[in-house]
Amino acid sequence: MSISLTEYLNQLAANPALIIISLLTLGVVLVNGWTDAPNAIATCVSTRSMTPRKAIMMAAVFNFLGVFVMTMINATVVQTIYNMVDFGGDPHSALTALCAALFAIVLWATAAWYFGIPTSESHALIAGLSGAAIALQGGLGGINGSEWISVIYGLILSSVLGFAMGWIVVKFVELIFRNIDRRKTQGFFQKAQIAGGAAMAFMHGAQDGQKFMGVFMLGLFLAQGQANAENFVIPVWLMILCSAVMGLGTSIGGYKIIKAVGMDMVRLEKYQGFSADMAAAGCLLIASVTGIPVSTTHTKNTAIMGVAAAKRLSAVDWGIVKEMVWTWILTFPGCGLIGYIMAQVFMWIF
Repeated sequence: MSISLTEYLNQLAANPALIIISLLTLGVVLVNGWTDAPNAIATCVSTRSMTPRKAIMMAAVFNFLGVFVMTMINATVVQTIYNMVDFGGDPHSALTALCAALFAIVLWATAAWYFGIPTSESHALIAGLSGAAIALQGGLGGINGSEWISVIYGLILSSVLGFAMGWIVVKFVELIFRNIDRRKTQGFFQKAQIAGGAAMAFMHGAQDGQKFMGVFMLGLFLAQGQANAENFVIPVWLMILCSAVMGLGTSIGGYKIIKAVGMDMVRLEKYQGFSADMAAAGCLLIASVTGIPVSTTHTKNTAIMGVAAAKRLSAVDWGIVKEMVWTWILTFPGCGLIGYIMAQVFMWIF
């Protein structure tokens, strides 16, 4: 099942509910590009390989390409997010609950951006949807346990593999360049750091873009009165729309996040920044190809920690790390609770 752009526009004109759900979904995509994507380029800026403005524009372009290219290759992440929760039953109530979930996600993400904390938009999305689905179905029956297992796998993968890959890659780089004067490698690693940042931005789009397209398709079918659509194809126009909006969100900025990740948590040299980017991008590529939804924030930050820890543990500001970890831990219950409460309120009002 799919829908052409013409069909979508015709339904948009005739269905006010579809307008609301489309705007909310695109709002979440915009906020993701605004608050989450800066993680991808934090190391580029902190190592002075690029200026913040140029890095943000580069991230916007490669976020766009990542959404479009990876969805054409493998859209398994879309299906995982779509099937993770049960919004079946009355389409009107389900659509109202979905609107509440998206509102909760935007609220949580904006608050995290305001305080400069790189919270995981992926986990906020999962938590908000789950809380709303529980409110809709009146219990844990709103959660698809088998799909949630993929989320748990992703949580472990993005944390453990990100740290390990960061440690391994930087040790490998140090081994290759051990007999070369570090001053002579600065120019090479500055260019390599830019390439690594582009790869990270591409993989961020590949992972997070798919998650939000799954939500968009869910809202689209609910607005049509189809609460249990299972087989669908992501239309090309939706890939372009979501990638463009995410790119726009990235271009708006995110210097607070860049500062928290790339400057406050740890001080990196160019070769270390390159190592962190390539380690994180490699982890995200593995996850995207295998269809496991992971957190780009978790992956990038744990890769940075692994790179710094390879030098010495004291190179990491563990106070900043502790603050981030608490935010990650609180995202599931916090955003989930907001999603649940907002869904109850929305369904009572509407």
